[in-house]
Amino acid sequence: MKKRIFGLALVMALAAGMLLAACGSNGNSSGDKDKFTVALVTDTGGIDDRSFNQSAWEGMQQFGKDNHLKKGKGGYDYLQSKSDADYMTNLNTAVRNGFDLVYGVGYKLQPAIEKIADQRKNKNFAIIDSVITGKKNVASITFKEQEGSFLVGVVAGMATKSNKIGFVGGTDSDLINKFAAGFKAGVKAVNPKASVQIQYVGSFDDASKGSSIASAMYKSGVDVIYHAAGGSGKGVFTEAKNIKQSNPNKEVWVVGVDRDQADEGQVTANGKDYNVTLTSMVKRVDKSVIDLSAKAKAGNFPGGKTIVYGLKEDGIGIAPTQDNLTPEMKSAVKTWKEKIINGDVTVPDKLSK
Repeated sequence: MKKRIFGLALVMALAAGMLLAACGSNGNSSGDKDKFTVALVTDTGGIDDRSFNQSAWEGMQQFGKDNHLKKGKGGYDYLQSKSDADYMTNLNTAVRNGFDLVYGVGYKLQPAIEKIADQRKNKNFAIIDSVITGKKNVASITFKEQEGSFLVGVVAGMATKSNKIGFVGGTDSDLINKFAAGFKAGVKAVNPKASVQIQYVGSFDDASKGSSIASAMYKSGVDVIYHAAGGSGKGVFTEAKNIKQSNPNKEVWVVGVDRDQADEGQVTANGKDYNVTLTSMVKRVDKSVIDLSAKAKAGNFPGGKTIVYGLKEDGIGIAPTQDNLTPEMKSAVKTWKEKIINGDVTVPDKLSK
């Protein structure tokens, strides 16, 4: 009798073990494909910066929609950083909440991601706009911002009447200087007489300072400003719209960044509608998030690798809204784009001394 009971117990234990093994066999390095979850941690610009972070979130929302995921802990979500001190806290929270892939949006998150990637080797991370090497659980996403900036520089160089053009960057950093270098090169390519005045806000979340810098530029005779300043760039739009409302006949322009910012330039003056957005340099952060998330979900997470998006990869470009562009501007953009893609023109990624 004891032998029969022991044999029955053994059979039941083996069956249970086989069942558990079967339940665990559908996963990959990022977890169960059917239950793949993904989150992003913003930089201080925030999810509604109408720029870089927002584009990343739009990509994640689209990925969630395409894969029937719900917003929240068991699907896709974001954690907003109000200060640099929040980066590590938010990354840890995302890991504790069980997300399979966690993005850090912006180069400022690099130190925090490097640290948590060492602590959580069983989790996958991605850094946007920076490169982390030597870590198999981190993928890096970068862009050739200088190429798209060159194209909007061509437009700015053709649009200016004063030959005075401005660039407002978020911070004086290698990344933002890629925007500035490409933009200046594009301006000079079509208008050697034009000058480009470059200033930095010091952060990506100070719209007030962005506005004051833009005000000084416009008062000095600048008539086109390209901003690469995230949330601080909202102030550039505010100043341009204020000028337009005060004097509808005055031509002042803003070149947007990261996403099509035509909606940011809408303004009404004396009962008539205007738009101060000349064009925008589109950086397909949304596309990069969708692409990498799909790879990770399929079990093909490119850990330890750097993925670069430029004009050739359709990861950088000029905004589809081109209402304020002349036929000559559109033709010039097409010509220069082809030259860059074909390798006939190499756009500088550093400002010359």
